[in-house]
Amino acid sequence: MSRVKKGVNALKTRKNILRQVKGYRFRRSKTERAAYEAISHAGTYAFAHRRDKKGDYRRLWNVRINAALRAINPENSYSKFMGAIKKAGIALDRKALATLADENPESFKKIVEKVK
Repeated sequence: MSRVKKGVNALKTRKNILRQVKGYRFRRSKTERAAYEAISHAGTYAFAHRRDKKGDYRRLWNVRINAALRAINPENSYSKFMGAIKKAGIALDRKALATLADENPESFKKIVEKVK
């Protein structure tokens, strides 16, 4: 069997890894071993935080809806409103309700009146 030297492939791999960690600080941007470790952790965190971001937005929408409800009437609460909106058969999700509350308060107020 012929001898295979992997110099070209190793250099290409090394170059790609160091290109990915450009902008990282200290040894992580210069040495192959630390760079590879940094890439693997970064990928793990990116995967987990893509999931976390969805929950973060949902919490933000809940806060915006609740703030708009309290501005209309201080006795209104988010939980009672969400239960009432489901019973009324209005099929707007939290994202749409939060957008309405933020950008178009008059329409949001009409929805609140309709739910009552």
